Amino acid sequence: MDKRVFTYSLIASLGGLLFGFDIAIFSGTIPFITPEFALSPEKLGWVASCLYIGCIFGAIFFGKIAERIGRKPSLIGVACIFIASSILMGLAKTIDQVIIWRVIAGFSVGGASVLSPLYIAEISPLRSRGKMVSINQLAIVIGILLAYLSNYYLAQVEGNWRWMFISGAVPAIVFLFASIFLPESPKYLFYKGKQIEGEALLYKIFNKQDAEDELAYMQSQQEKRSDSNVQVLKFLVKKPYFGLLILGVIIAIFQQISGANAVLFYAPIIFERVGMDVNDQLFIQILIGSINLAFTLVAIRVVDRVGRKKMMLFGSGLMSVLLLLIGLSFQGNYIPQSFVSGLVLLFIGTYAATLAPVTWVIIAEIFPIKVREQAMAIASAFLWIACFAITYIFPVMINSLSIFQTFLSFSLLCGVYFLFLLFFVPETKDNRV
Repeated sequence: MDKRVFTYSLIASLGGLLFGFDIAIFSGTIPFITPEFALSPEKLGWVASCLYIGCIFGAIFFGKIAERIGRKPSLIGVACIFIASSILMGLAKTIDQVIIWRVIAGFSVGGASVLSPLYIAEISPLRSRGKMVSINQLAIVIGILLAYLSNYYLAQVEGNWRWMFISGAVPAIVFLFASIFLPESPKYLFYKGKQIEGEALLYKIFNKQDAEDELAYMQSQQEKRSDSNVQVLKFLVKKPYFGLLILGVIIAIFQQISGANAVLFYAPIIFERVGMDVNDQLFIQILIGSINLAFTLVAIRVVDRVGRKKMMLFGSGLMSVLLLLIGLSFQGNYIPQSFVSGLVLLFIGTYAATLAPVTWVIIAEIFPIKVREQAMAIASAFLWIACFAITYIFPVMINSLSIFQTFLSFSLLCGVYFLFLLFFVPETKDNRV
């Protein structure tokens, strides 16, 4: 593995760390912010999910921004917005102020969801691209684990939920200063007409053979990219791009509605039903975050050997079964509730090893260079729409339905996704970016 490629990918993946940190940090504030502002289930769902309104627009607009000004300046912009919004969330005086700054924070998170995997895919050679893009998912789960740790230790501090939000500024500051040392994407330079600069950078960061392979591929492309977003969108509604766009959108949506986010974001609510106190609820989130991290490492080791489709099929099938078992543990005497923690950890481990990282790899690989920024931005926007919907509706579902009915719904969705993957999604393992 080329050290420079790994270093640049690692820095870019800090955007994913911010993404993971911000989506997870709210779960620790739930036991404290809910009574302080007397939040109903509907209001709690809105405060939690409003982040993803910003994510939707961030994914769309940062795709355009990255095309206009480049990947590196866009990554720096994401870090700056995140620093400001994290601090101001913690200083908010009213719940409406919290909501406003969560939406703004979401704008940077949505940008990171597009920019980090895009930059890593373009800075990596074909032979290790899947592994490198998976580093972004590794950073996301590290961010989630750091948020859980932060929540656990800040729970005893006065003004706990405020400090939980403010703590997000720390990794954002690290990301800001690290991003200064990133080069621009060589493929972005090449397709922007700066071939000499892009070629020189390729030979600087890749070994000679990889650089020659990538250069030959780029030079073999007959169609030039257009700087017009309108023109790109016109291409996206034509064959074969429209079919690829639909695939990318559906893959993005199912990653969010698989049930994993409900567990990651609302674990305190779920484990409260098992009888755990606040400290135990926050501690088991650390276990969830640790399992999430461990199984993401497994995914990184195997994604370039096993193939994307096989991993997604295995993950969606097993998750469907596990969700059914979790639901049954709350229904009658089929499964003891003492098994809930183990089943949840196994479910999160399966998600972390399959759907979580491989979704981003496929979305980064499925689109040709001509339409990639806008196609990825659209797919990511739908991902955030789905995330908003599931985050808003879960507290309402678990309050209105039984826990068994809630998890049975997610189980059925994973079963449908398994069939969709089996019949409609191609293997992208050997696609060039």
